[in-house]
Amino acid sequence: MTPQETEDARRGAERLLASNWRGTHTVPAAGLYPHQWSWDSAFITFGTRHSRPADARLELATLFDAQWADGRIPQIVYSPGGDYSPGPEFWQSARLDDAPGVATAALIQPPMHAWAALAVHESDPEGSRESGFLEKAYPALLRWHEYLSSRRTVAGHGAGVIVHPWESGLDNSPLWDAAMARIEVVSTASLRRPDLAHAGEGERPTDRDYARYFAIAAAYRDSHASDDLASLPFALEDPGFTAIWARSERALASIADHIGEDSAGHVRRQAELATAVEGLWNSRIGCYSARDILSGELVDKRTVSGLLPLLVPGLLHGPELLQLLWGPSFDFRTTALPPSNDLLDATFDRASYWRGPAWFNTAWLLAQALRDLDHHEEVAMIAERMMRLAVAGDFPEYVDPFDGSPRGTRAFSWTAALTLDLLTPTTIDHNDTTEAIR
Repeated sequence: MTPQETEDARRGAERLLASNWRGTHTVPAAGLYPHQWSWDSAFITFGTRHSRPADARLELATLFDAQWADGRIPQIVYSPGGDYSPGPEFWQSARLDDAPGVATAALIQPPMHAWAALAVHESDPEGSRESGFLEKAYPALLRWHEYLSSRRTVAGHGAGVIVHPWESGLDNSPLWDAAMARIEVVSTASLRRPDLAHAGEGERPTDRDYARYFAIAAAYRDSHASDDLASLPFALEDPGFTAIWARSERALASIADHIGEDSAGHVRRQAELATAVEGLWNSRIGCYSARDILSGELVDKRTVSGLLPLLVPGLLHGPELLQLLWGPSFDFRTTALPPSNDLLDATFDRASYWRGPAWFNTAWLLAQALRDLDHHEEVAMIAERMMRLAVAGDFPEYVDPFDGSPRGTRAFSWTAALTLDLLTPTTIDHNDTTEAIR
């Protein structure tokens, strides 16, 4: 990109993020997602930290203020108004044990938050220290990770367990198909689908998917969000979730060092999570995969979630995973961005949400992993493609993996934020990426 194109992209991303700012947090997209989402906010702060670090700190603090007494950081913190289903009337979180004083969902999302908090601090260390940001964030992050360790793992395994497809962030991924098929669908006639007003035909999960999502969510709500994993209709160990958790545990160790706390436990926990990720290697398909807790079986599907363990240092099967990324299943060098699903699999669909389209957040995550592995040429390739596709498509939610045409809703906050992150020189986290781009 020329210097002018780079500057135009930066300004466009900043304008979008400013327009989606609601005073204490950023909505993922003004129409489709009108509330605060957990991992969206974490991704968004990687962008807003560069020009609005105080707002980035406030974004995370707002999310932490909605933390449950048991330590969970909820998937959604509801704002007044906004047409989204399921809304606060579905969850009735005030009736659930340990819920906070604001309306939230009971589910969670991947734990990006410690990683984000460290990056926000490093972008403005003086402002962070003056506000006591890390000192305030650390107890919330510690309780959040303790919740995951105590409530969302299976003894002897240690990988992070999701109890709903939404908790993975990859809602209709083929990883969940077999588990979803166990969920009985009575009728789809009463479903409310406001999401369909914001995406093209075939770009969102089906009514049958949504009927199952609601059934799984209702079962979890009716269990009082108890995390009795063996009794729930859906429970899977997720490689992407676990890899992100390991990366955030590493960040939590750094945060502990910054504020004079003992980091040894976090270092040890990161190593344990790395071992747990290795337990999700599926030799039948040559990829990390999800394990269904109810059946005990690894799922034979290659998806972008199975590539995210590249974030874990010293990954045992890292070389094989890189070959998979370069090879025909994900065709890294010729696709617009790495697709969300195996291009060769019968379930691949270039338009449907997480069943094939390429997403900016997973591309950014892979860029971070590749940077750590000194694959700077490939990082630069992802970065430039992200920037061009974001600008050309009005910062789309996701894109066609072949031709890069925009899919889903537009003016999507994390697309703008992560593009902005790759465009902005920093001295700590992304210097190698930025220099590679230039």
